[in-house]
Amino acid sequence: MKILIVDDCPTTRKLMGLSLRSRGFDVFFAENGLDAIEKLATIPVNMIVTDLNMPYMDGLELIKRLRADYGSHIPILMVTTEADADEKTRALEAGANDYLVKPVSADQINNSIKKILNTMFKGGKANV
Repeated sequence: MKILIVDDCPTTRKLMGLSLRSRGFDVFFAENGLDAIEKLATIPVNMIVTDLNMPYMDGLELIKRLRADYGSHIPILMVTTEADADEKTRALEAGANDYLVKPVSADQINNSIKKILNTMFKGGKANV
């Protein structure tokens, strides 16, 4: 399974990447929403994990663009420092499948990925 991590913080990208790779995922990286859009033109992914606050194109705009261009078949997990309920509501209404507030553990991210995949596949077993 291929996951694109979109975050402007190199440390966050590295830590999430190490965690997801250790669980058997193929991981790719983008620094912001614009970079993610460019990468998606050449790298087919199965899931996107994105931050909210990023330069050039933030996570909310990225989600809106992805939903307009690709529909709802690519699951999106937002992992952000924004704990505000209104931000969470905006992200979920835009099309995020789940929303986690940093700091998060590797287990929280993995559990969210499982939950999203199980929901998308109507209770079928997600192999994560």
